[in-house]
Amino acid sequence: MKKSASQKQLKAGAAKIDITPVPGTIINGDFVPHYAVYFHDPLFSKALVLQNDDVTLVFVVVDICVMPKDFVDEVKDALAQVTHLSKEHILISSTHTHAAGSVADVHLTGPDVLYRAKLPGLIVQSVIKALNNLKPAKIAFGKAVAPEHVLSRRYQMKPDYEPFNPLHWDGDAIKTNPFGVESYIIQSDTPVDPELSFLAVKDLNDEWISILGNYSLHYVGDWPNGTISADYFGYFAATLQELLQADGDFVGIMSNGTSGDINIWEFLHPERYPTEPFAKSELIGSELATKVVKALEGLEWESAPVLKVVYEELSLKVNKPTEEEITTATEKVLASNYEHIIPDEEGLRSLYAREQLLLSQYPAQLSAPLQAFRIGEGIIGALPGEFFAQTGLALKEKVERDNYFTISLANANVGYVPPFLEKQKGGYETWRCRYSCLEDEAEEICKKSLLTLIQRLQ
Repeated sequence: MKKSASQKQLKAGAAKIDITPVPGTIINGDFVPHYAVYFHDPLFSKALVLQNDDVTLVFVVVDICVMPKDFVDEVKDALAQVTHLSKEHILISSTHTHAAGSVADVHLTGPDVLYRAKLPGLIVQSVIKALNNLKPAKIAFGKAVAPEHVLSRRYQMKPDYEPFNPLHWDGDAIKTNPFGVESYIIQSDTPVDPELSFLAVKDLNDEWISILGNYSLHYVGDWPNGTISADYFGYFAATLQELLQADGDFVGIMSNGTSGDINIWEFLHPERYPTEPFAKSELIGSELATKVVKALEGLEWESAPVLKVVYEELSLKVNKPTEEEITTATEKVLASNYEHIIPDEEGLRSLYAREQLLLSQYPAQLSAPLQAFRIGEGIIGALPGEFFAQTGLALKEKVERDNYFTISLANANVGYVPPFLEKQKGGYETWRCRYSCLEDEAEEICKKSLLTLIQRLQ
């Protein structure tokens, strides 16, 4: 295809760096800490760089549960010093595997100090390596449909069951993850996003460089506590490479979509999936990779796509406890035994009482970075926390392009950001704590602001 003077040849490079922690490293993602003692598969920082004469875009997806904004900013500062790239052109996100080293404070689990110090340099290495791998390239967006592996984890329950809430004795209107009370389930409560979207990247000789996938599935988690694993995200990448018969330089990436309320813990039909450790992760990751490979047929490739990015940081209000709630929480904390806590109902009351005291010391507002990229005919949005599937679905409906997806847990982690109506229903994702503390309208504010950024790219 002959290019006009305004068109600029794309270059692309991808790379991955092993970030697997040492034995004994703290693992977060649960109410209580776990420690790395079982090593199933390696963890990576994976980078994809797209560049033309004017613009360089960087996408980094890290096999980790969550990364707070101060951590991500530290990495971006280090990258900017070494590469002179604009920090606003860099997206750094978490896959959200719950089987990785900790760099964040979540409930009773703090960051692993040594891993927190080591990881920034490894992430920087992955980007530098990707920059060194730049070559003339072409891209294509595509998608498949995979509704079978996404389930709402929020359930309507029968009237004779009262969903527990550790902060309110009158309970919730819905139950998140109804383990042990499956007989009370009426139906799931929120919609799912069945799309498996992807950005495919090849060089001009049709050799594979990378595929950046996006799917709104929280994680699988079919492994024992104390395990290090990339979860289904890792199986997806490995199967892609195998099916494409790509060489060792190929980098398969799965990013986390809007999955704050979505998982694949099958409560109504538990026989659907194998129960052996990692069997479900392998099945789901492999099937998703197979769908992507089938969807590659007939894609429209661009060798000189427009590259643009816009970035904005919002200030969102923090919902803090009242003085009366602080007094009640203090009494509960002083009567609790956190060294031997069990996260049953009584244990959760103690955990969330502690959260109220810690939250009372939080700043009045949190910074929420938003980002939107245009890559040829496709657009990628970025949100800084765990947003529900309906947020991603609403964005897809409003964006005036067929090729759009949202990467969550990007550039920061402001925790759960449920839509207003879901927040009123309660459920685990809405229980006020440091991980769920934003003002009631936060989801709507973020959604409208991201749409405004996207409109600037159109």
